[in-house]
Amino acid sequence: MPKGKLPKRYNSVVMPLILSLLMTSVVSAISIVRAQGLTTATLSMWPSAWALSWAIAFPVLLLVLPVVKRLTAAIVEM
Repeated sequence: MPKGKLPKRYNSVVMPLILSLLMTSVVSAISIVRAQGLTTATLSMWPSAWALSWAIAFPVLLLVLPVVKRLTAAIVEM
């Protein structure tokens, strides 16, 4: 195992962690700017909006990812 890397068994947690961090940051930013406009108040509100959406999205992603993988395998030739 290369230094500084987690063992392969952590892939099932690290991948959804990174995916949920990126997706919730983008989606929450778009939603809050669209609803409030691009202001300093909106920018100061965004971190808490993002944190709430991530706190929901990460556990949900952990739960649904196995189902998504099975559905993908049924649709896409591996």
